[in-house]
Amino acid sequence: MTDYSEEQRNELEALESIYPDSFTVLSEKPTTFTITVTSEAGENDETVQTTLKFTYREKYPDETPLYEIVSQENLDDNDVTDIIKLLEQQAEENLGMVMIFTLVSAVQEKLNEIVDQIKTRREEEKKQKEREAEEEEKQRFHGTPVTIENFLNWKAKFDAELLEIKRKKMKEEEQAGKNKLSGKQLFEMDHNLDTSDIQFLEEAGNNVEVDESLFQEMDDLELEDEEDDPDYNPVNLDSD
Repeated sequence: MTDYSEEQRNELEALESIYPDSFTVLSEKPTTFTITVTSEAGENDETVQTTLKFTYREKYPDETPLYEIVSQENLDDNDVTDIIKLLEQQAEENLGMVMIFTLVSAVQEKLNEIVDQIKTRREEEKKQKEREAEEEEKQRFHGTPVTIENFLNWKAKFDAELLEIKRKKMKEEEQAGKNKLSGKQLFEMDHNLDTSDIQFLEEAGNNVEVDESLFQEMDDLELEDEEDDPDYNPVNLDSD
């Protein structure tokens, strides 16, 4: 007859010696304990970790132990689900034998795989960013390759913009021409110009100065009288 208590007690002693820093007994009836499993260090010394809780059933190891994840670090929901499935599979495969060390070792390997996956994913993301940066740099220096299609599109847009500029300029010139007034129009609009000379003389009054020297030589000028002109003909004047 199998002494289940003896087998369980011997396994507990072995587990305590194998995992001295991560093994903790929670209760004796039923026997319940936890083991914290940590992956190898990944990039930037980052690790993933989980704490497994086991409970012996009365007829363990002929019955599978109860197990659950009570805490975890840096694991997503899919990782937790995968670990639970792994524990279930390993427990069924090792039924009839003490198996806690086997279960913990399987989880340890799984955590190391997760760290490798995280490292690979981050390396791919880094490479992708580098490729995008290189492509952006090429676009900055080389620009967009010229094709017949994009050249014709650019040409149509350029011609449309140029035509619009010409239309605006012609409209501005036309508007400026309409707003420009002739001298006659200015004279008709500003009635002050009608009396500007008279107003000047009135304001000057008796203070208008005349340079008489301009007229001193008038008497000395020999001006021909119209009657002395040999070509003078009164008849012609009457005809005018």
